[in-house]
Amino acid sequence: MRKPEALPAELLALPAELLALPAGPRGRFAPSPTGNLHFGSLVAALGSWLHARSGQGRWIVRMEDIDSTRSVPGAGENILATLAAFGLESDEPVAWQSQRLDLYEAAFARLQALGAVYPCHCSRSDLAACNGIHPHACLRSADSSAPAWRVRVADREISFTDRICARFNQRLDREVGDFVVRRADGLFTYQLVVVVDDAAQGISEVVRGADLLDSTPRQIHLQELLGLPTPGYLHLPLVLDPSGRKLSKQEQARPVDAGDPLPALHAALAFLGQRAPASKRVDALLREAVHAFDIDAIPARPLAHAAMRKD
Repeated sequence: MRKPEALPAELLALPAELLALPAGPRGRFAPSPTGNLHFGSLVAALGSWLHARSGQGRWIVRMEDIDSTRSVPGAGENILATLAAFGLESDEPVAWQSQRLDLYEAAFARLQALGAVYPCHCSRSDLAACNGIHPHACLRSADSSAPAWRVRVADREISFTDRICARFNQRLDREVGDFVVRRADGLFTYQLVVVVDDAAQGISEVVRGADLLDSTPRQIHLQELLGLPTPGYLHLPLVLDPSGRKLSKQEQARPVDAGDPLPALHAALAFLGQRAPASKRVDALLREAVHAFDIDAIPARPLAHAAMRKD
């Protein structure tokens, strides 16, 4: 593989208005518009907002609608309205991934120029014999169908220190394999677009759910290939239902009530190990929560939260 070169300037360049912003953390919340905002997503939004605000930083909302097959019409707007009802509004215009395809094309073209990606026709059934881990050579010969594109992973351990989950190590070649960055239908995958977006938006602190902890080494690998900075990472405990399943829109998680935000805000603060202010107004409660925010109080384990799934 050739030595990585600089990524095109249009990917690395921040908008001019961002260059004049005061120094400080830049955090983000990046939901997928596949349904209404539920309690697990509220915890992630509030945790990332508190972390950014407690460091006098900025908080950005990005709508991850890159997968048009999963996006629900109107869901993105509903999520933004719900966040606003909870006092959580983006400090900058909301970015929609479906409107940023040129950035992803530029990053993919750079990976191709580096010889870091290759076309692949392997199916999941082909990879079953390898426990789903794609080796450096395809198991199926090329045919006339459109291929997916995989990135070659490093034959070494990738490590990073998470602010909550401590040191995390992963051998991509043994535990993940060469992974897809562009699907056979032409859509770019989460692993590539999140790396591009975090760099293009100048994100310095990624605060998100612990279900994405083991995706981070893949993202660091892409950052290294593309010559992009690696932000800090903080993975919040997952919200589980009483049966131990992660809350998700696909599993019919009950949406939070935008008409009565205080109970869910108090519950989310408690879930994050934070002292719940006594304020009866959303804006005052959030101000007090920022002042009292204690990152060391956030639990490192997933927790159950009762009555958060639809009947």
